[in-house]
Amino acid sequence: MGNQVEKLTHLNYKEVPTADPTGMDRDDGPRIGVSYIFSNDDEDVEPQPPPQGPDGGGLPKGEDGPPLPPPQPYDPRLHEVECSVFYRDECIYQKSFAPGSASLSTYTPENLLNKCKPGDLVEFVSQAQYPHWAVYVGNFQVVHLHRLEVSNSFLTDASQGRRGRVVNDLYRYKPLSPSAVVRNALAHVGAKERELSWRNSESFAAWCRYGKREFKIGGELRIGKQPYRLQIQLSAQRSHTLEFQSLEDLIMEKRRNDQIGRAAVLQELAMHLHPAEPEEGDSDTARTKPPLERPPELGWEEENREAVVH
Repeated sequence: MGNQVEKLTHLNYKEVPTADPTGMDRDDGPRIGVSYIFSNDDEDVEPQPPPQGPDGGGLPKGEDGPPLPPPQPYDPRLHEVECSVFYRDECIYQKSFAPGSASLSTYTPENLLNKCKPGDLVEFVSQAQYPHWAVYVGNFQVVHLHRLEVSNSFLTDASQGRRGRVVNDLYRYKPLSPSAVVRNALAHVGAKERELSWRNSESFAAWCRYGKREFKIGGELRIGKQPYRLQIQLSAQRSHTLEFQSLEDLIMEKRRNDQIGRAAVLQELAMHLHPAEPEEGDSDTARTKPPLERPPELGWEEENREAVVH
């Protein structure tokens, strides 16, 4: 109606439906009067340099004089959310710090190189940033989706100074052979914008290793059912479950949780799950806090890079 803008969270024109519902429309150009929004995790935040004083050394002083504390080292147990992903009753992904689970220890990029084999999935992590996934293809190089383009880079460059780890065991799908994984990754080097079929680096890297269409944009029909469940571990005995129509949507939420960090996720859920105590003079019915509204910087539109084409 009127000048209302239609927003479509597609990464490329290929995924946008044409005017002809049969798919026979040969016009590959954008539909007139529609704004297209190509979304992608904002993974391009450069790592912050360590604090320095005015002379280039030491810590900066606060406004009242004492030096600011040094940044805390990255600790997965403090910053990351333990979670599991289920497709119906089958667990297809698990991140856990429990004894005997897959190791989530991180390493410097230089040390990580000694642990990588061609076909491995690598995850770079840092506090307050989206995790960045890549496929190790050998010769110190990875292939990864970065800034709306599939690139072939040295692992140390792709890390952007972040610590990393091999994450072959997070997803429980049966992997392809290492040579097939490398072949999948290298075949898409140079693909960008309208050629892309993935919304983030994790989906691209996981597709290279497992070859499942679920990781692609629009890879699953949305027919009202919500077969995917994201189970977030709140404590040893408590968890909270969210439901999704597609693995694509679930991955976006899981990555948002990793970006905002464990403390923020637990705070969000606490405000949703715990009712406020009734005050004196109130009725017997306990008042509940209103649903938590995500701050603008955590919302969908801030989380994703947007490009509007008229």
